[in-house]
Formats: sequence, structure tokens, C-alpha cells
Amino acid sequence: MQRKGAMMKSRFILLLAVLVFLIPYPGMIYAKQRRLPVEDTRFLQQITADVVEKARIRSGVNNNTTGGTLICPGGFYPAFWIRDYTLSLESGKITPKEQQHALILTAARQQEKDWKINATGAFVPQGSIADHINYDGNPIFYPGTYDYNHQGGDVWGILPSLDDHYFFIHMAWYYIQETKEQAILNMDINGRSLIERLELAFQVPPSDPQTHLLVVNEGNRGVSFGFMDSVRHTGNLLFGSVLKYRAACELSEMYALLKNEEKVKKYKTIATAIKNNISRTFPMVNGLFRASTGKSNQPCVWGSAFAVYVGAVESPYARLISHVLCQAYKEGTLTYKGQVRHLRTTDDYDDQRSWDTPVNGDGSKSTYQHGAYWGTPLGWVCYSMAQVDEDLALKLAKEYIQELRQGDYRKGEGFGSPWECMHPKGNYKQNSIYMTSVTCPLAAFKRLGWLTRQ
Repeated sequence: MQRKGAMMKSRFILLLAVLVFLIPYPGMIYAKQRRLPVEDTRFLQQITADVVEKARIRSGVNNNTTGGTLICPGGFYPAFWIRDYTLSLESGKITPKEQQHALILTAARQQEKDWKINATGAFVPQGSIADHINYDGNPIFYPGTYDYNHQGGDVWGILPSLDDHYFFIHMAWYYIQETKEQAILNMDINGRSLIERLELAFQVPPSDPQTHLLVVNEGNRGVSFGFMDSVRHTGNLLFGSVLKYRAACELSEMYALLKNEEKVKKYKTIATAIKNNISRTFPMVNGLFRASTGKSNQPCVWGSAFAVYVGAVESPYARLISHVLCQAYKEGTLTYKGQVRHLRTTDDYDDQRSWDTPVNGDGSKSTYQHGAYWGTPLGWVCYSMAQVDEDLALKLAKEYIQELRQGDYRKGEGFGSPWECMHPKGNYKQNSIYMTSVTCPLAAFKRLGWLTRQ
């Protein structure tokens, strides 16, 4: 009888445990799928599609002699920018045919041998990827010019922009993800296969051989990330290193498709080293990683949020960044009308400058990359915030969409949203109908599962 009673008691406890698990009780928390309202989803999808259409420069238009459609940063830019285009891919608004043309064109304009530009003192190493490509097909490796024979130098860097090498790799990876056409990796482009060109590009930016993080000095400086190209960064570079982490992961995946296990292991090892060393190398200031370890080494909102977005930072640091961004949003030091600053207002260098070292001029605060608010990183910030407070992140997203509705360029004269950047001082706004201001947030909202099915 005692054994039977014990068995019955055991079964009762098991049944009770099952009931506790299945039946709701006061205080039980259920995961709820949070989404944007359907009208916001429709609006954002449509305005993004319309902006990308404005950005299309078809063959023969504006002297586009490249043989296919190019996607420029907005409806007014006179060249094809590799980074803006690549940042826009995950919006889903660029066709496979357009992707293939952009990828092959970028590969075909890769620098074939070392080039010293005597006019400026710049140096373009073999394997360099263009910053932008003019519609006549000439590659320009530095910001600030469209002149092939007079580019680069002290202001814009001795080396070409560093980030484009990793965006080139992402272009290839994304195209294969979308089309499953892995054979393109073996395509011959001017005597080299695409996979050889990707690996050559990966090796161009100067890096620490132990940590694999990007590192530059005044003698070999290059732009870490083009959306900060008017800022002088030296030492280890945060944003460029995060891009390198993602590129290493993607090269590993592409070499797996080619069944090259040695290269798979090589790039996995590099990715692991970068992830392990980011938190050790870039000291945090009030919960955000510094943008660099040399000049302009202030705590960077964009770089910290993007590191979380692509998984380049270890979990404890990622959660800290997420909490800190939530707090900065609540305190009003981070955003304006759903747009995001490079630095929190509390991290400005002084009363006159946002960043420590602008590349030219005085870096007047409240304009452009020196204190204005941008739409491009909004999705990365929302993604990071959502890891710890999704309701707060959605609130920020709705503020962003509200600004788009109010300033919608399709309303006609006097309207221009999406703007590249803005600031309340003097009602400052720059560059209307700016593509990444909608494509990047849309991509992040898709990843978060926020887009209501229409």
C-alpha cells in the first residue's frame, strides 16, 4: 500500500507540474509578437520602393555607359556608391539582375596593381575596391571627388576607403543567398575568378596580425566607414573591424560552398579573433565602444549598434549596449524625430565640435556627420534596443515613420523626406530622397519581424 501510495503521489506531482506549465496563472508572461501597424508597413514599403526607383540610373541615362542599371544613393547623385548600394540590399527592393550587374562591375573595377597618385600622394594598393564608380565606368577610390586623376590624399586618406572592401564581399554573399547561383564565384573577371577577387579585397585594409582588427596611422590612414568620412580616425577602427568580422563570416560560408575546408577554417578563425578582441580593444565609455583608439576616439552610437546588429560582439557587451541605447533614447541624448546621431549629445568633444578631429573645416556642431541626426542607422539602433525593450524600440520606429509621413517628398515642393540628415538648429536638412534613410531601417524591421503581413 505504501508503494502504491507513493506512485500515486508521484503521478499527482507530475500532473500538477504539467498543469502549471500549460495553464495560465496570475503574473505569467507570454511572448507577444510585436509588429508595426499595417498602415505603417504599407507606407514604409511603398516609400522605400519609390525612393529606390528614383535612385535607379538605367543604361544610357545620365551618361551611364556601364551596360546596366546602377543604384545611386538618391535621385540626385552623379555616381554609383558601393556602400550605399550594399547597405540597401536587404530591403528587398533591388532585383537580382541589378545585383549581378553591380557585383560584376565592382569586381571589374578592382585595382589590378599598386598605384601611387603623384598629384595627391595617395596610394591605391592592388586589390582595392572603389568608393564610388562614375557613370562612365571610372573607379574613384576616395570620397570628395569624381576626378580619376586627382583623388585621395591627406584629407580623405592615404589609402582608399577601407569599408568598401568588405561591402564588396557582402554584395557577393547576398547575391548568392538570393539567387543560389554559387557558380558566379568561379566566374572569370579580367583574368581572376570572383572568389579570388573577394579574397584579394579582404586583404587590403591594414590590420593587426594578432587581433585582425583594422589599425591605421596618419601615414596609412583610410576611411573606416564612409558615413564618417569627414572625421579623422586613427589607431584601431571600430566600424571597419565590425565590417571585417561580417566579411570573414561570409567568406567562410562562400568557401564552404566551394568545399574548401582550409579557407573555411581560416576565415572562421579570423572572425572569432575579431569578435573576441573588439571588447578588449575598444574601451567602453558609459556603455558604448569607442570609435577608435587614436584620434576621434569617442563612444560611437553607430558602430556599437551595428556590432550588435551583425553579432560581432560578445553577449554581455551586446546587452549592455542595448540597455544604454534605451536609456539614451529616454534621456533625449540620442535621437530627434526618429533620426539618430553618431554620438550621444553628452559625448560631444566640446561646445563647438562633435568629433575630436574633423578632416577639414571646423566640424561645426549640428551639421552633417558632426552632430546632425540620420535615418540610416535607425534600424540598427532599434534592433539593439529591441533585445531588451521591444516596446521602446517600436516607439522609436513609429517616431521615425511619423517624420517620413510629415516630410514625404511625394507631397511636392517644400517636402524632402527621407533626408540624409537633419538638425533642429536652423531647421537644417541635407540631401532629400536619400536611399539608405529608408532601406536600412526597412531591412532591420524585417529582421525584427515587425512588418505586418499585408
